Amino acid sequence: MSAPSPLMGFVHRRRRGAELFLLVLSLMVGVGAYAAVGLGVEGTIPANMVAYAGWLTALCIACHIVVRIFAPYADPVLLPVVAALNGLGLAMIHRIDLANLAQNEEANTFARDQLIWMTLGVVLFGAVLILLRDHRRLQAFTYTSGFAALVLLVMPLLPVLGTTINGARIWINIGPLSFQPGEVAKVCLVIFFAGYLVLHRDALALAGRRFAGIDFPRGRDLGPILAMWLVSLGVLVFQKDLGSSLLFFGLFLVMLYVATERPGWLVVGGTLFAIGSYVGFLAFSHVQSRVDSWINPFPSDAGSYQIVQGMYGMAWGGLVGRGLGQGDPTLIPFSYSDFIIAAMGEELGLTGVMAIIVLYGLIVERGLRTALVCRDAFGKLVATGLAVTFALQVFVVIGGVTKLIPLTGLTTPFMSYGGSSLVANWAIIALLLRISDQARRPLPDLSRPTDDDATQVVMTR
Repeated sequence: MSAPSPLMGFVHRRRRGAELFLLVLSLMVGVGAYAAVGLGVEGTIPANMVAYAGWLTALCIACHIVVRIFAPYADPVLLPVVAALNGLGLAMIHRIDLANLAQNEEANTFARDQLIWMTLGVVLFGAVLILLRDHRRLQAFTYTSGFAALVLLVMPLLPVLGTTINGARIWINIGPLSFQPGEVAKVCLVIFFAGYLVLHRDALALAGRRFAGIDFPRGRDLGPILAMWLVSLGVLVFQKDLGSSLLFFGLFLVMLYVATERPGWLVVGGTLFAIGSYVGFLAFSHVQSRVDSWINPFPSDAGSYQIVQGMYGMAWGGLVGRGLGQGDPTLIPFSYSDFIIAAMGEELGLTGVMAIIVLYGLIVERGLRTALVCRDAFGKLVATGLAVTFALQVFVVIGGVTKLIPLTGLTTPFMSYGGSSLVANWAIIALLLRISDQARRPLPDLSRPTDDDATQVVMTR
């Protein structure tokens, strides 16, 4: 008689109770920050406190119920972290609304609009989890996703739909609404890259010449990376969007390296990136302006005013910040969108900014953990791509605000004002939860005979 398997007593835990507990803590952070803003600015709790807290709680609990029913084995940390970031962003946008109201005597509705966009994001979050029961079905739409991404990237260049805002042509107007197609395009690109790399991994992993201990790819296999390099340069040239250009090319390069496990691709990609950056600096005045503002921000001019004001604000915040409602974030241009991290640094200090970075790090870590435990190659690459999207975007945004790298103009996920980014990022979290649910589900018990097995035995007899 054989010894019992050590896995026989193993029980897969769904961890929905842990998710609910963490979600309550996240709601306490978001609602508490909103109340602290009212106390700091007006000396009293906001009049709409109950309605705001009730609506935010209803949205988060609705997400939890959808996950509990349709993705019971999903990662228990992602949703609470996202809820905390979204709640902090709403509180800071409301704080900036109050400051603008005091100065201009005109009521801004950024916070209300952001809450509406969050509601739409939660609806899309639920739709993805309910309708997409198996992420592997997306592999059938590999080339469709690639075509959709190209269409979305070209749409802002059309003379009727496209519009230029703050020097970048990345928006389209649909009636009274403005939309940024690039936020949806990055999701389509992840699906396209994953499906393409799964099909062509073996060819792309073949080694060519070896130099300095590194196996470089063959010349005939350079087509995909050159094509993506040209697409990224096209985004830089025609849309003047340095941030999206860096994001798209970096995303493809990391996914290519993960799929092939060949460091030679990193060398080739890094070389192409350096060439593209140098050519872009020489050829385009807006790139030169960004680099000049990065190297020589003082004395501040029109190009470096944002950076300088953000640095002053963060310096005034110091280690623990001035307190919510006690700073003056309106001195920083676009503090509700591109520079919301600088506003957070002023009122929450270095400690608050580090806590926010840790929350983003948790999203990336849980996404990469999902990729590690996923059982299929397509899911591994999709989870890796989505996690890398967050990592690159947060690095580019916070690096630009803190003057670590030149300013690029991307939004801070879940915190910056903007419906396109917020809705797309909620959909990304839903995809990560779907993949993690599939990866963490218990394997079927093959020791028990099924109806098909019994039928086969009868037919054999």
